[in-house]
Amino acid sequence: MDSRPTNSELEILNVLWRIGPCSVRDVFEELNKTRTTGYTTVLKLMQIMAEKGLVTRNEQNRAHIYAAQRSESDTQRSLLDDFVDRAFGGSAHRLALHVLGSKKSSEEELAEIRQLLERLEEKS
Repeated sequence: MDSRPTNSELEILNVLWRIGPCSVRDVFEELNKTRTTGYTTVLKLMQIMAEKGLVTRNEQNRAHIYAAQRSESDTQRSLLDDFVDRAFGGSAHRLALHVLGSKKSSEEELAEIRQLLERLEEKS
């Protein structure tokens, strides 16, 4: 089974990363603050996520408590690595050039990018 989260699963993971381990009801209520979804839909998605290893499920209480299996940064890194491999032939250089050339960056963002490049150059 593919362990990459779908868009809907990422929405659930974002709730778990933001508020921590919680029940299906808690996730359902958080999601419904921004869009309408059904409780059984959230329940089924979280059950599938447990099967995929995206979340853990504590079954000690009546309401099962779910938690993200991996940290937000680990998940983002994995998704980005996969995306770079598939869309840019594994080239971070091509990705960076594409991103920087297609979107307007603020002065603050450009300063952060320069600082990152300087740190990377120091490590080389």
